[in-house]
Amino acid sequence: MSMHQGRERLVVVGGDAAGMSAASQARRLKGPEELEIVAFERGHFTSFSACGIPYWVGGAVPERDDLIARTPEEHRARDIDLRLRTEVTELDVAGQRVRARDLESGTESWTSYDKLVIATGARPVRPELPGADTPGVHGVQTLDDGQALIDTLARAKGRRAVVVGAGYIGVEMAEALIDRGFEVTVVNRGEQPMSTLDPDMGRLVHRAMEGLGITMVNGTEVTEILTGADGRVRAVATRHAEYPADVVVLGIGVRPETALARAAGLPLGAHGGLLTDLAMRVRGHEDIWAGGDCVEVLNLVSGQEQYVPLGTHANKHGQVIGSNAGGGYATFPGVVGTAVSKVCDLEIARTGLREKDARRVGLEFEAVTIESTSRAGYYPGASPMTVKMLAERRTGRLLGVQIVGREGAAKRVDIAAVALTARLTVEQMTALDLGYAPPFSPVWDPVLVAARKAAGKVRGS
Repeated sequence: MSMHQGRERLVVVGGDAAGMSAASQARRLKGPEELEIVAFERGHFTSFSACGIPYWVGGAVPERDDLIARTPEEHRARDIDLRLRTEVTELDVAGQRVRARDLESGTESWTSYDKLVIATGARPVRPELPGADTPGVHGVQTLDDGQALIDTLARAKGRRAVVVGAGYIGVEMAEALIDRGFEVTVVNRGEQPMSTLDPDMGRLVHRAMEGLGITMVNGTEVTEILTGADGRVRAVATRHAEYPADVVVLGIGVRPETALARAAGLPLGAHGGLLTDLAMRVRGHEDIWAGGDCVEVLNLVSGQEQYVPLGTHANKHGQVIGSNAGGGYATFPGVVGTAVSKVCDLEIARTGLREKDARRVGLEFEAVTIESTSRAGYYPGASPMTVKMLAERRTGRLLGVQIVGREGAAKRVDIAAVALTARLTVEQMTALDLGYAPPFSPVWDPVLVAARKAAGKVRGS
């Protein structure tokens, strides 16, 4: 036991999904007389949904506070000593203590721990661009960022917006800005939007985005952000063109926020995220756990570590960490790489491996693409849907699925996510007893149509 009056102290660094889930779960298992919990958060908010920010900016979610799952007051009421606007500046692993700076007063102090949770999250990639700090240029990682963007949109003199990047945040922000009545141009380094899809499926997203009135500029790097006479952003420049802008949103993705962990000598993976065991303990450290957007996770399909910053995993990590830090037991086995998104009425879904992922890990595969509909073709509202499926060459094991379509496309990927987790073959999938009635699907669900075609191709090979 430790020195603080016979009770242990758990210190949590980072107060969003993983950190506060861990604190809450540990508190469920151990009362304040046994376990003291101190949590540090450098921002103004705790337990908020970063994933919801584009929908708040676009107006679908009316109030900022709708995105807050649990307020600081609610956490404190459960005997969690939560310190907002306090940034941890150093981890002293040997001395089992952390140094934190109060951002209001600037004072620094050390806090000792028996158990440590690192939940420092991710930081947006801010390119080394001339002009990237110009007023009117925004990232969207925190509620403060979202509020700043909403303020800019309200003040903007013109109605032209440029989004840099066409991943999940990029396409969701493009939709939000369209909903706000802006003319939107998306400048994207990749050959197609949504690099988490294969390019042939990304092309479907490209076409649909143009159909929504979004100007897509692919295969282009932004070189500079240009400033007007008023000191605010006026345009985004590439090597070949200038795109006028009253507001610019950076949606280039995120990297793990692991500078503290690196400085403390903790083990990081190829993507810069912390490496943990199945109990989410940092490898080689008995009393340090890590979770959320600052860790790498095992991809169960490829067998390799991957960086997948998503709120679903962060909350699961927090539950697992809190159980273990609170004296219980839990594990996080890994992910299959499921993600869904939408841009206006186009739904985009993927799980498992893309073609290039499969090649990278040495898997040989068959790929099939089918066109189907969301409902029975004769039922009102049936809309087209494209499903791409990858299966391992001789074994027929499912390797990945990508779906692009209108209503009903996104959540169909969950069938494939379960099949991947269970290591089903495409042949086994063809026998799945899925729910059918004309308002919900054709008699052969689009995922099963793809599985039948893939199974035929595997048999043929």
